[in-house]
Amino acid sequence: MPEFPVYIGWDPTEEEAWRVCAASLKEHSSVPLRIERIGEQEHGFDRLWHYEEKQRIDIVDGTPFSTGFSFARFLVPHICKEPWALFLDCDFLVQGDVRDLIALADPKFAVMVVKHRHIPREALKMNGVEQTRYERKNWSSLVLWNLSHPSTKFLTLQDVNSKPGWWLHGFRWLKDKEIGELPMEWNYLVGYYPERPKALHYTLGGPWFESQKKGPFAQEWLEARKRLR
Repeated sequence: MPEFPVYIGWDPTEEEAWRVCAASLKEHSSVPLRIERIGEQEHGFDRLWHYEEKQRIDIVDGTPFSTGFSFARFLVPHICKEPWALFLDCDFLVQGDVRDLIALADPKFAVMVVKHRHIPREALKMNGVEQTRYERKNWSSLVLWNLSHPSTKFLTLQDVNSKPGWWLHGFRWLKDKEIGELPMEWNYLVGYYPERPKALHYTLGGPWFESQKKGPFAQEWLEARKRLR
C-alpha cells in the first residue's frame, strides 16, 4: 500500500509539538504515512508580515496571526500530486487510527473538515498570542484534501500569497456544498467539547507551554512526549 501524504504545520518555536504530533500519527496508524512539514518561506510561499509588539501581523489584511503555517497550510494543493492528502496543525495529539479518517474520504467534496460552531471566549491563545475571531474558526486546522476535485484547482499559489485570511480559512474558493463534514472526534478542541476524542487539538496552547502543563488532556501529551524520547 502506498504511503498516504500527511502535512503537519511547522513553526520553529513549536518543534517539539510537531515531533510529538508526527509520532502520535505513526504510533496509532495501521497504514503507511508519508509525513512532511509545511511552513512559511517554502514552496513559493512569500506572504509578507511584520512584528508589532511581539505579535505577527499579516500585511495583506492587517490581522494578527500566530504561526508560520497560518497561511502556508493552503499550499497543500500546490505541492502534493496525490489524489488525497491530510493537513493538520502541529498542536494535535492523535489517538485514533488515521485509516478510519481516510476511510471517510468522499470524492464529491473538495475538502472535508470538522465544522466547528463556536466563538472563542478568550482574547489570547497560545501563551499570550492574540486570538483572532473569524467565520469558520478552526475549520482549517485539520483538512482532508481531495486534490482530484476540479474546484481544488481554483486555489492558486497567488491566492495563498495575496488573499485575506478570512477568505482562505473560510474556503471561499469553494461552494458550500463542496465542503464535507468530518466527525467532531477528529478535531476535538481541548477545553471546549465533551466528546470522546480521536485527535486532541490544543488550540489554546498545549503542555509544551509551562502555563498549560496542568491543563485538560495535558497528561496524555506529556506521556506521548515521554514515549518519543
